[in-house]
This record gives sequence, structure tokens and C-alpha cells, in this order.
Amino acid sequence: MPHSSSLSVSDLTFSWPDGDPVFDALSAIFPSGTTGLVGSNGAGKSTLLRLLAAELTPQRGSISMPGVLGYLRQDIALDPELPVDRVLAIDSVRKALHSIESGTSSEDDFVIVGSAWDVEERALALLNKLGLGGIVGSLDDLDRPVGTLSGGEAMLLALTAQLLAEPDVLLLDEPTNNLDHVARERLYAAVDGYSGVLVVCSHDLELLERVDTIAEVRAERSGTSRVRMFGGNYTQYRSVIDAEQEAARASIRDAKNDVRKQERELVDTQIKLDRRLRYGNKMAEQKRVPPVLAGRRKRAAQESAGKLRGTHGDRVDDARTSLSAAEDLLRDDREIRVDLPATKVHPGQVVLTHDDVHIVGPERIALVGPNGSGKTTLLRSLDTAEAEVPWKYLPQRLDIFDESRTVAENIADVAPHATAEKIRGQLARFLFRGSDADAVVATLSGGERLRAALARILLAEPAPKLLMLDEPTNNLDITSRQHLIDALNTFEGALIIASHDRPFLDAIAPTRTIDLTPMAQPTESAESAAETPTREESM
Repeated sequence: MPHSSSLSVSDLTFSWPDGDPVFDALSAIFPSGTTGLVGSNGAGKSTLLRLLAAELTPQRGSISMPGVLGYLRQDIALDPELPVDRVLAIDSVRKALHSIESGTSSEDDFVIVGSAWDVEERALALLNKLGLGGIVGSLDDLDRPVGTLSGGEAMLLALTAQLLAEPDVLLLDEPTNNLDHVARERLYAAVDGYSGVLVVCSHDLELLERVDTIAEVRAERSGTSRVRMFGGNYTQYRSVIDAEQEAARASIRDAKNDVRKQERELVDTQIKLDRRLRYGNKMAEQKRVPPVLAGRRKRAAQESAGKLRGTHGDRVDDARTSLSAAEDLLRDDREIRVDLPATKVHPGQVVLTHDDVHIVGPERIALVGPNGSGKTTLLRSLDTAEAEVPWKYLPQRLDIFDESRTVAENIADVAPHATAEKIRGQLARFLFRGSDADAVVATLSGGERLRAALARILLAEPAPKLLMLDEPTNNLDITSRQHLIDALNTFEGALIIASHDRPFLDAIAPTRTIDLTPMAQPTESAESAAETPTREESM
């Protein structure tokens, strides 16, 4: 079907009800093709998508939406009792079709069906294309409740619903979260085959390498965010940014040198003027110069000195202004800085004994397998087991908070002996600085929630010696993801991590891999463990 060429935003201004500004006079054009929406957590990516989807109303400005809109949210919250066809929004058409087929139809049934006579066949074909054919492969399966699907399968089902509606504009917010490798490849293929305006917010580097345009949402010093467009994929975008940053660093070096030079010249000028003044005063005291002439010379010298000081002072001010402008060009990419407490587990120390998993020493275990294979179920069972050391579990849904309380208050709950000053100092390393630590958890973005969750488990008392993490890189921006890797690679306790993010798993260098893929025997693959480098081998 034909699609319009672009989605445009003009003079868009939006602030939250408490007055916190997000966008001010924002204008941007999202062209036909795939645009990757990138930026740090909290910069406003999901907020922009919600504005584009009309879930939020701007205080000023307009959005030009060509045709039908589809929007897939970051967190899919489906009623487990809903049948699949209801999620696909074809239940009323199916009911009308069945009435027509049984000969009990009314005129309204034909109106409901319209031209969608093959909607069931198209739905099954699309479900199969996205890898759900083994679960929803027949017409009867369209009646099954969605509660029987895993989180990743529910995401694919929700994507199927959007694609089935054939929208002119499709907005996707972190669509690869919770998807295994095979499911991600199917989603990539669906993205590649979409012909309209597609805007996808993602930290998935593989997905971002497939886009046509990068739209960077970046917070400015003013407190609001702007959007800057870059042609090409993520690698091309990074090349432009890296070149700009190198030029900015060179400009800063030159500007600093100029400031030092102008400051030295100002000091030298002041010294020379002081010498001249002392000499003139000495001559006057010794009456070598007539008083009238001495006074005239003194006034002239003072005027000249004032002008000279003003000239050099202006040069210093200009140099400092140039330095400030150059520093504004240098990105202030905030990064998570985690100093983990004493968490060392000694070799041979029993960490956890369980029917399915036995952990000894500082093992780093990767838990892999397709969606629905039981990774989360296994982690939950381990969370209830009797561990030999303090441990913490980070669930996939991050439902470990008191949503009505602040970030700092949630940390205080698990670190009762820490002072308020210490808690705030530690939270600053997780980018909750100043008043950010007083944010109510319910108001946090997806990435901010993950940072708060990491802080809650890592700053707990006593310090955890075993971490169990379920898809920890979901919603984490690319920079913070790397610093999570760095933090985990300094962690001297035991780790068991369920993840579909293969580059992330490779970076933390698991010593053992447990594969829950059906028919994958043995469960603990010695071959897999042998092929995976240890931390020492990967350094």
C-alpha cells in the first residue's frame, strides 16, 4: 500500500505537569524508511514517541502524521485472559465471518468484515513469519489466552497486531527486549520489509546497523532536549560524532593555550605599567621633572595604562569565551560509575546448591535458550533457594520497588545503616545526582528504573556475593551498557545471567553456559563452556 514520505514535528514544546521541561520549540522530520531513535536514558526518547503517538499532548507545536499510526510500547501489559485474536484486533471480524459462514449473519456483519475476508489467513501467515507459528498455527489457536505466551512471544504478538493493521507510520519502543536470537532475526526481517515511516527507539546495535537514519535525542545544558538527524546507520553516526568530538577536543586545547597566553600578556603588561608608574613617581619626588609636566605625564600614563589593561582584559575575556564555546561542543556523556563493595567469593566456596544448578566459587554462568524455554522460571526458583552467601536477584520486570517512594528512600530500605549523605553519594555514581535522588520511582523512565534497580541490589547490606540477573541490558543505553559490563567484570562474586544479548554475554566472559533449548543435551554444555573464553582469556 502507498505510504506518505515523512512524519514531521514543528515547534513542539512539552513540559511535565510539575513544570519540568522536556522539549522547547522542537522541529524534526522523520523520512520514509527506518529511523533509529538513540540517546541516553532519560533524554526523552520514549516521551517523544508518546507525543508522536498522541498519548501526550504538547503545550505548543504540531505533528504532521501521514495516514494510519501504529505504536508498540516498551512495556507490553496484556491481560493474560485475553484471547490472541483480541490482541490482534481481529476478534470482531472473526465473529462476523463465522456468522456469515454459518448462515446466521446480519447486514452489520458484512459491514464489519468489509474487505477483510482473508484476515485469519493473513494473521496466521504473519504470526508464522515472526516465529509464532508453532504456538499459534491454526484457527483454533487464535482463541488461546495470551497468558500462555512468554514475555518475548507476547512482544512478537503485539508486533504482529501492529503489522496486521498495515499502518503508514509505525513507532517501536525497544522492540527487541526479551527476544532471543532467532526472534530478533525475525523482527529484523520484519523491519527490513516495512515500507512506511518506521521510527524505532532501541539500544540494540544489530538493529541500529540496519536503519537508514539516526535521530539522536540529546539533553542540552538548558535542561531541554533536541533532536539531530544523521544519515546512515549507527556506525556512520558514530563516525560523525567521533570526528566532531576530536575536533572539539582540539579546539579546547587551542582555546586553553590562548587563554594562558592572553593571561600571561595581561600580567606582563601590568608589570611594565607598574614599573613605569614607579619610575614616574620617583622622578617627581626627586623634582627632576617640573610638577606641572609630571602631573600631565602621570595623567597621560594612567589613561594609557587603563586603555592597555582594558585591551588585554578584553583579549582574556574573548579567549575565555572561545574556551567556553569549545567546551560546549564536547559531549558530557554521563556514565554509570560503580565501585562494588567487597564481594569476593573464594575458589571452592559453595555459593548455591539447587536441584538444577550447583554454584561453587566465583563462577560466571550464562543462562541461554529461546523464549519460553524457562530461563526466568529457573532464576525465580533459584531466588527462593537457600544460598550459602548473601545474594540479590534482578528480575526482568524490575518490580522490586515501593513505587510511591523516592529512589533514595528505596535504597535506604535495603541499606538501613547507611547515612543519608552516604546513600546520596553512592546514588550519584548511578547518575542520580542532587534532586534526581528524590524522584518518585513511579515517574522514572525504563533506563532510569534499571539504574535504580542496579543501585538497590548492589548497595544493599550485606553486600551480595551472588548476583542473579534476568535480561539486565534491557532499556540500558549503549554507554551505560558498557559500564555495566565494566562493573560486572570487577565483581568478584558469582554471577548467573539470563540474556539474549550475545555481545553482552561475550563481554562478561562466562565460565559456564547452561542451555535450556529444548532437546539440548547435556543441559550444561561442556562444549559451550569450552568455546566461551574465561575472563583471563578475554583480557
